[in-house]
Amino acid sequence: MTTIPRNDVAPLTTIEAPGAKALAVARVSLGFVFLWAFLDKTFGLGYSTPWERAWINGGSPTKGFLSSLEVGPLQGFFHSIAGAGWANWSFMLGMLAIGVALITGVGMRLAAVGATAMMAFMWLAEWPLASGSSNPIVDYHFFYAVAAIALALTYAGHTWGLGRWWAKLPLVQKNRWLI
Repeated sequence: MTTIPRNDVAPLTTIEAPGAKALAVARVSLGFVFLWAFLDKTFGLGYSTPWERAWINGGSPTKGFLSSLEVGPLQGFFHSIAGAGWANWSFMLGMLAIGVALITGVGMRLAAVGATAMMAFMWLAEWPLASGSSNPIVDYHFFYAVAAIALALTYAGHTWGLGRWWAKLPLVQKNRWLI
């Protein structure tokens, strides 16, 4: 068994090496979900975003999605921020930061908080309770948020990532929330 070192408290759990590696694969995979969304919306790679609607070509990463919402108690709010500069920048920087943090294994706590907040807002925007979703409560938004939290709490950035190195930095030692 491999003990996951925890500098802020005594180790409470152990994760066997195969489990730690599986968590590392989950961490990088989830990070790539966020990073890919950022890259596709920025450069219009043709998957969700065509070239002509790319952010670098003047497209809005939030306008299409938020302005097309048809249900939910916050529909008016989301329509009102669709395409706003601050909404575009917040959304895109959030996806980039979460993706990079998860892939590299640094700032996992912040990534978990950011991913949870972003997924909560996206869940509220899509409002699966009334949108005809196959599961109105536990959809991918919920799963991504829970996965990000679990990855942070299990120190998944320490395996195949820079988390162990990051945790030893003096700034991070003084500010444990940066782990």
